[in-house]
Amino acid sequence: MSQMDYTPAPIEPAVLDLIRSERSKALSAREFKFRLRGYGYAVKTVAGAPVLTRLTTGAEIGRLPPEFA
Repeated sequence: MSQMDYTPAPIEPAVLDLIRSERSKALSAREFKFRLRGYGYAVKTVAGAPVLTRLTTGAEIGRLPPEFA
């Protein structure tokens, strides 16, 4: 059985702008994740990279840029 490469879809620019804005307002990574929960998003690590997911379903939206690692 071969290992598959993980390549999620890119995140929409409007959502990425929201995520960047909230990260700049947060004082810590913990606060950043808490703020995202207010918008219905969560961050999980997949294959060593942060991935944005929907809080309610757990569906992956896309990989976050390296600045969020």
